[in-house]
Amino acid sequence: MKRRSFIKKAGIASAGILTSNTVFGNFSPLKSRPSDTVNIGVIGTGQRGTGLTSIINKIDGLRVVAAADVIPFRLENGLAKANSKPKGYQNYKALLNNKDVDAVIIATPFNSHSQIAIDALDAGKHVYCEKTLAKGYEGIKNLIKKTKNSNAIFQTGHQYHSSRLYTYVVDLIRQGKVGNITAFECQWNRHGNWRRKVPNPSLEKAINWRMYREFSGGLTAELCSHQIDFVNWVLGETPKQVMGVGGVDYWKDGRETYDNVHLTYSYANGVKAKFSCLTSNAKDGYQIKVLGDKGTILIDTKDAWFYPEGKKNKIMGEVDGVSGATAQWDIAKGYNINVEHLNPSKQALLDFKSAILNNKNPLSDINSGAKTAICVQMALDAMYENKIVQWNNDIIL
Repeated sequence: MKRRSFIKKAGIASAGILTSNTVFGNFSPLKSRPSDTVNIGVIGTGQRGTGLTSIINKIDGLRVVAAADVIPFRLENGLAKANSKPKGYQNYKALLNNKDVDAVIIATPFNSHSQIAIDALDAGKHVYCEKTLAKGYEGIKNLIKKTKNSNAIFQTGHQYHSSRLYTYVVDLIRQGKVGNITAFECQWNRHGNWRRKVPNPSLEKAINWRMYREFSGGLTAELCSHQIDFVNWVLGETPKQVMGVGGVDYWKDGRETYDNVHLTYSYANGVKAKFSCLTSNAKDGYQIKVLGDKGTILIDTKDAWFYPEGKKNKIMGEVDGVSGATAQWDIAKGYNINVEHLNPSKQALLDFKSAILNNKNPLSDINSGAKTAICVQMALDAMYENKIVQWNNDIIL
């Protein structure tokens, strides 16, 4: 894919969006800045958008210069989180007209990702699009087409794809550490209703969009997608089919998206990958198990362990390839895999910056993001329509 140079000379927005939508004008135009500084516009200043803003504050060479959100109090909060006095907009298209913005972070409801990303690419911006990439096959297909015809850097926000712990584990697996992979067992369990407080009933769907199918893919898109992305990454392929069940079985509060999901993907090589997500029991929280005929690797958000088949008493020092220390045995998890690594979201933002400055394709790109998005839509179709769903061959990656 061709990539455009970092310093943009033309900041062109699409026709028909020239209305001024500035809400807070507390940002002074830049007179000069270092050539290795990337100016970011954050589109969507909810929990994720403001969280990424706080991380950007601590990264040299990244600066939030603009933010947009349709909910005024969230926009105010997002602007206040930045340490760089950004300009605020209620209409993201006006943000895209800001020529000081080099790249955007899209952290809006799932159903809006595709169109906003397309508009950003049309405006000549680099794009960091939060997971899941896009909702529905048409949205995925349109975004793939637009990205392939663009010279901009495009990164999908599956932050664990950037984690140096995860990349190290993927290398270990590919080097044969667990032997022949037979299965994956993945879960992300929480105990909570996932509902946000609403100051005004008119804002119910805007704030609690994750509860409604029109806007959201529910637990599958918001949580399981990270682990689906990992399985595709490890295997280097996509599943041939998925089956699944779920329901609104615990939180009887009018939500449409499921409060528990249980999915099984089948891959052509015979590997089965199971994913479950509960909101009524948090036992073991987040974890991925990669099961092979030589052992099992267990990963959570910060650490990983190797549990060999039939070799419980052997110290596996070679597992710890980074720190050089002797791996420690945990009777429940095996030998720890010690890898120094940053917070995955911070690493993902650093990778985005590096991709822009060095004109290189990021590891978590449009292709990996699109494959995961297709898998998510397959799962939603399987659960909502109570059927086995085959891989969609109509989307060309």
